[in-house]
Amino acid sequence: MTSAMLLLWIALGIVVQLALWLGIVFWRHWQRYISLQDQANGKSPATLSDSLQTDTASEGWKGFRTFKVIQKTLEDGNGAICSFYLRPEDRQSLPVFKPGQFLTFKLAIPTPGGTAEELIRCYSLSDSPAHDTYRVSIKRVPTPNGTSLPPGRSSNFFHDHVHVGTSLAVRAPSGHFYLNHEASPVVLIGGGIGITPMLSMLNWIVNHQPEREVWLFYGVRNSAEVIMKAHLLALAAQHPNFKLHICFSAPLPGDMMARDFHHRGRIDVALLRTELPLKPFDFYICGPTPMMESLVDALEDWGVPDSRIHFEAFGPASIKRKSSIEPKVSESCTETVMVTFAKSNKQFIWDGTSNSLLEFAESNGVKVESGCRAGGCGSCETRIQSGEVKFSHSPDFDSEPGNCLLCVCIPVTDVVLEA
Repeated sequence: MTSAMLLLWIALGIVVQLALWLGIVFWRHWQRYISLQDQANGKSPATLSDSLQTDTASEGWKGFRTFKVIQKTLEDGNGAICSFYLRPEDRQSLPVFKPGQFLTFKLAIPTPGGTAEELIRCYSLSDSPAHDTYRVSIKRVPTPNGTSLPPGRSSNFFHDHVHVGTSLAVRAPSGHFYLNHEASPVVLIGGGIGITPMLSMLNWIVNHQPEREVWLFYGVRNSAEVIMKAHLLALAAQHPNFKLHICFSAPLPGDMMARDFHHRGRIDVALLRTELPLKPFDFYICGPTPMMESLVDALEDWGVPDSRIHFEAFGPASIKRKSSIEPKVSESCTETVMVTFAKSNKQFIWDGTSNSLLEFAESNGVKVESGCRAGGCGSCETRIQSGEVKFSHSPDFDSEPGNCLLCVCIPVTDVVLEA
């Protein structure tokens, strides 16, 4: 064999190896692309989904269970956000919740007369599931500037009256806003205290799906309002698939770009379009209502499918989605439906523009106690004196026969409600 022939065979071998390598790389990228497209169309890998469904299907408890506060930690520079670590007094193991869900508390709020008033409130779990403790992180709600409205009763009660050793009545985790367990890339967006369910989702992902791509956009006014920053920075350093973006809308004089935050201004779709690659992301949003309203609309305008936009269950009825603007009217659609609130002595024609009877009541000046606004806490449970309603989805709270949860119901016929 001549030298020329030997060189030719060597070159041919190199070409074949290079072709094989390129083919393998292409195949892997193609399989990844097909997987993401399948997830975008509602398909998911059966093995991963099945194993995690078992993990998250753990049954909760009925009614309220007594928990004791074992740790209380201030989380921000302003001292406005406090984390409460809860352990059941019976020391039995806890059910595994879905990251993003909330706890419902039954509180005994002191009154000026020396008695106690029962109040039901819901707070997001702010950590991934554990077998012996839960954590909620609660922001103290002050009196709104320029108003005579009182400060938040439940949040101030937690900050001022709940300490290590305090016992609290707690319902099992619930809520329909939670992380899916597919492998699709995910974008978490938390504004202010809306970071709490995002922390739960993020901690779960890095613990159980470290290969999953996750972006967190966290918006506050300045460094005094950031919570658990050291934890977030540590996760970003340890997990290359986690991308952290902290946004300050009103930085303090000492706040420095790159050191304290990554972007100046509020979180908007222009920022997302600049930073995010083109992939079929699932978006999870929690924060002030104006932020969620603007982002939901902007993401839909950007072309994100409705099924991939998820937002916090505490008050979703107030968020109008372009993809669901069809009026929610009676089954017959041709008859006028009258809604009567007996205690309030008010009567209105159901116009179909409200997402629930709770929203309809509030828009017409009927005061109704509410908590989670997602069918989880039972605060808005109301007796149906006559007529028929239907649920928009199956609620987590089991209401009494003859009652309904206004936050997840709409009328089917003329209805008289005891509210």
